[in-house]
Amino acid sequence: MSKLYFEDFEIGHVAEYGDRLVTAEEIKEFAAAFDPQPMHLDEEAARHTIVGGLCASGWHTCAMMMRLIVDGFMSDSSSLGSPGVEEIRWRSPVRPGDRLRVRVTVLDKRDPRTRPELGFVRLRFDVLAAPDRLAADAVINVMFARRIPRAAASA
Repeated sequence: MSKLYFEDFEIGHVAEYGDRLVTAEEIKEFAAAFDPQPMHLDEEAARHTIVGGLCASGWHTCAMMMRLIVDGFMSDSSSLGSPGVEEIRWRSPVRPGDRLRVRVTVLDKRDPRTRPELGFVRLRFDVLAAPDRLAADAVINVMFARRIPRAAASA
């Protein structure tokens, strides 16, 4: 498969990536290292929280989302990183036994005036737990290299 460049992204395009099984062990391991709250560490303690049972940290959900998109298409793209996240929302708990995938929608594209070698692609990432429960969503602007820098393309 060839590398994806800024020019290859079409507004409205939708693709899905991944199939990741979430385990109680990885939920607890991530939580112990990065988000040690009761609902992420211990089944019994989690039953007495607002979420009613063990669930992944929202940050763990984001990390799993990132892995799914890197494996799905980012590692074969000209991604130059991101200047930041516009929004992220955790919609429903990710539980042990959930199978996750990510739906990616191209929302918009933008050519920066001062950087002819790249463009910004505004993407929406929906983290779905099987069959179609929305667990999280994010809108992120990603910088992608252009196949041919804009100045060279117009000459």
